[in-house]
Amino acid sequence: MKRKGKRLLIFMEIIAILVVGYVTLSYWNLIPEKVYKAKDFSIEIIKSQNDYNDNGIDDYTDILLGARKDALNKPVYKSVYYDGGYPPEKEGVCSDVIWRAFENAGYSLKDMVDEDINNNLLMYQRVGGKAEKNIDFRRVPNLKVYFDNNAVSYSLDPYEVSQWQPGDIVIFGEDYSHIAIVSDKRNSEGVSYIIHNAAQPKREEDALISYSKSLSITGHYRFE
Repeated sequence: MKRKGKRLLIFMEIIAILVVGYVTLSYWNLIPEKVYKAKDFSIEIIKSQNDYNDNGIDDYTDILLGARKDALNKPVYKSVYYDGGYPPEKEGVCSDVIWRAFENAGYSLKDMVDEDINNNLLMYQRVGGKAEKNIDFRRVPNLKVYFDNNAVSYSLDPYEVSQWQPGDIVIFGEDYSHIAIVSDKRNSEGVSYIIHNAAQPKREEDALISYSKSLSITGHYRFE
């Protein structure tokens, strides 16, 4: 009887370990899953009419590829002020994914944000009336204002799947606390993946719905 009880205890411990392992892997989106693309849902991919850096690749695709490059580089999440503005290649936060993505298309998001702040200072509440070029372009509330002014807004509903296109920008939180680039990958419902840095192991992941529930989607833009 004691032997049976011991076996049952060991069995229960194994089950507990498996459950904890599964929950942990699920939390970090590390369980292998089938990935879908727009064509699987008869969604037309929108290509930009612009090729700013003249490399033969449209801007939206360049932005997507730039974000993916940063995701594969997997910079350590580190929120620090840097003289000159730019963090080292192996460091960054969520907003650094964005300027790096734009840089891959030939744009200096820092210069564009600085110029817009200079022209519309009172609109940028996070700046507090005094621009700081070393950090302004890395603050999500400032990027929210910039994209409100300079990009086209699209649906905040992640289930309006055709509205979500590779290279789009999405902002989360009523306080604009997080930002990401929309991937060309989709889940089984057609909902887009996002590419972002929240210190998670997998930087390109099926997280649009979970973030929309935990933080809410407060901005969705296309840089047209």
